[in-house]
Amino acid sequence: MRVFAELTRSEFRLLRREPMQLFWIFVFPSLLVVILGCVPPFREPNPDLGGRRVIDLYVAIAIILTLASLALQVAPMALATYRERGVLRRLATTPARPGALLGAQLVMSLLTAIGSVILLLLVGRLAFGVALPRQVAGFAVAFLATAGAAFALGLFVAAVAPGGKAANTIGTLIFFPLMFFAGLWTPREVFPQVLRRIADLTPLGAGERALQDAMSGQWPAWGSLTVLVAYMLVFGLAAARLFRWE
Repeated sequence: MRVFAELTRSEFRLLRREPMQLFWIFVFPSLLVVILGCVPPFREPNPDLGGRRVIDLYVAIAIILTLASLALQVAPMALATYRERGVLRRLATTPARPGALLGAQLVMSLLTAIGSVILLLLVGRLAFGVALPRQVAGFAVAFLATAGAAFALGLFVAAVAPGGKAANTIGTLIFFPLMFFAGLWTPREVFPQVLRRIADLTPLGAGERALQDAMSGQWPAWGSLTVLVAYMLVFGLAAARLFRWE
């Protein structure tokens, strides 16, 4: 446990040295909420959204954005770079096993995401009156399930990418279409019915729906949770099978 704690602290120190990553993880999601909240129509109830405001929806979308940035861009590039540079091979000869480094990277990413989410919820609440999650337990379940599905996909990218640059490229190519289905450019709630059904079968689209349910006071839809668990199992097992330490 002491070695694992040291590795986790080391991952936090490495992240602090990457100002652009910190910007996209902490600053940009909250900045997006602030920018959209400053648009007057986005602060008015919208009949097409069941009386909800656009800004109410975008807090959950910004949470998905944070998880996607960490899971599909930061983590795969870091892990693939470790393998490419022989860090994992060298760790195999020390008490700090390579698996501990993977675990430290995931713990660091999850704690970082939680910090960003707390900031997002506070900004939305204090600046624009966005309600805090009414179904707290459901929100925690939805958040963890979405994080699990996203990081399983990110680990799969790290497993198949030959190096850090390739992992970043693959992760970015996956990131944009998945964020489209999560409603980053147009809220998923106003999608045509067919497009909404497709979105509900994607990891980030299902995660956005689950988070929105919890924030509105409902338990996340079991269909969304099933999709998230399926992605977690399929891509997690595939990543474990394909990942090479060197």
